[in-house]
Formats: sequence, C-alpha cells, structure tokens
Amino acid sequence: MSPSSFGSSSSPPFSTGYFAISSESLNRKALRAALQDVSSGAFVLFEGWVRDHNEGRKVLQLEYEVYEPLAVTEGNSILQEARERFDVSLAAAVHRQGLLKLTEPAVLVGVSAAHRGAAFDACRFIIDEVKARLPIW
Repeated sequence: MSPSSFGSSSSPPFSTGYFAISSESLNRKALRAALQDVSSGAFVLFEGWVRDHNEGRKVLQLEYEVYEPLAVTEGNSILQEARERFDVSLAAAVHRQGLLKLTEPAVLVGVSAAHRGAAFDACRFIIDEVKARLPIW
C-alpha cells in the first residue's frame, strides 16, 4: 500500500515500522490499526497539532515544506533506532506537508510494546528526533 494510507484514506496502512509524509489529513485510526499486535499490552499515540501561537506571535495557519526523500529515509532510521533502543513491537509515524489550519494534526507517532514504559519512552524519542533531524520547515 502507499504511504498516503496514513492520510485520510480509510484503508489500513502499509507496513508498520514506516515513516511517511502526507498531503492529506492524518488518519489516527489507520495508524492504530496498523500497530495492533497480540504481543503488545500497550499502545501510545502522539498527535501534534497546529496551535495558535509560536514564540510569542499569533499563528493563523502553518504551511509545512518537506524535502521528502531525505525526510522519509531519516524518519525510517529514527524508527529503526527506536526499535533497537527500546523494547517495542511496532512503531510508525507520519508528518503532514502543505497548508494546515489551527488544531489540525501535523504529526502522528504510534508505538506498540509489551509494556507502557517502553511505548511511552520510544514515542517520546521518535517525536524528539523527528523534530530535531528531519528537513521539515
């Protein structure tokens, strides 16, 4: 399946453990469905939204530009690092590109693990690394 499956499409996402960029609204239900695993007792979802302020200035909307080939490659590396560093079963993430309105989800990160601690830790690691390393402006 295509990476846009984490977008607004109702079909289940492509393979798990995958980072994607989407021009469509993000689909948290599809991400959750892709990360369900019988060996996991925990699922953590981080959803980052467009807020109405940034560094003391009012925000009405955001437009994300992405250098997609590098973002996808590095995003997949981050997910692999999380799987190696934390005891997680599955992990996936998708980031929007284009124009977003206030309260729209800009990024989703999902992690499944046997235990909640590993799921929370891996999810935090992934979003922190995405913000620090990916060519998304």
